[in-house]
Amino acid sequence: MDGQGSGSNGQEGSPEQRLRLTATAPGRLGDAVRLILNHAYDVVATLNPSTEELDALVQFLTDVGYATDARRQEWVLLADVFGLTDAVMPRASDGQGTPATLPGPFYRPDAPALPLGANLCRGGDGVPLVVSGSVTDLGGKPLAGAEVEVWHANADGRYENQDPDNQPEHNLRGRFTADADGRFHFRSIRPAGYSLPDDGPVGQLARRIGLSLDRPAHIHFAVTAPGYRRLVTSIFDGSDPAIDRDALFAVKPGLIGTFRPERAGVALSVVLVLDRDDISQRNLQEG
Repeated sequence: MDGQGSGSNGQEGSPEQRLRLTATAPGRLGDAVRLILNHAYDVVATLNPSTEELDALVQFLTDVGYATDARRQEWVLLADVFGLTDAVMPRASDGQGTPATLPGPFYRPDAPALPLGANLCRGGDGVPLVVSGSVTDLGGKPLAGAEVEVWHANADGRYENQDPDNQPEHNLRGRFTADADGRFHFRSIRPAGYSLPDDGPVGQLARRIGLSLDRPAHIHFAVTAPGYRRLVTSIFDGSDPAIDRDALFAVKPGLIGTFRPERAGVALSVVLVLDRDDISQRNLQEG
């Protein structure tokens, strides 16, 4: 694109086009279509693209569709890499709760229930890791009996369900119930960071425009407790060299953990703070 478009050739959208947009049905869908197309006309007017460049855009979107199947969601990757998914993630009240992050494509809802202190590592080598944590509300009250799901990549940066030939079923996954003080603990191995795939149209586009595809090492947590919003979050390894260039924009100050060296490996402590679910609380009060 030459970047010299002046808008004088009608590429900013004709009056008829603008009028049709104005006449679309009211509501969020109509508002979204109008807003997106108005911005698109502005881009066209500014960059003055050629028909070949428009064809290339259409081909890119077509390729994203072709790359999507039951095991790979290239459209989700597109939203993730450009920060759209993170932009619509729910935010904690007044910034006090633990920030939410993406569950990622490798989450499984069938992680086995394990006793506190169990080892998630069912196969594979790695630096031994001990994780201790607690679940509280915004005021610091322990949430006894909270359910804590955990999953993470192995020492090669690969999840069990993307690496079924080399890892046993449910490796590095588990579900725990916090004790009367809202605490939980388990053993595992230290996860490694990894890069998002660049063998598809989204990864190739990201590489071409200089976006990072690196993800720093992290551990996923999903926490539920009656009367509170379900929290899906991640704790990142603050010593990972990719901590400042996470491809999915998920690293927040409150999510950077310290993997402390210990004689037998490393240890990590986490505090997961849940926000109240206003709808559930209202139902409880009315009931």
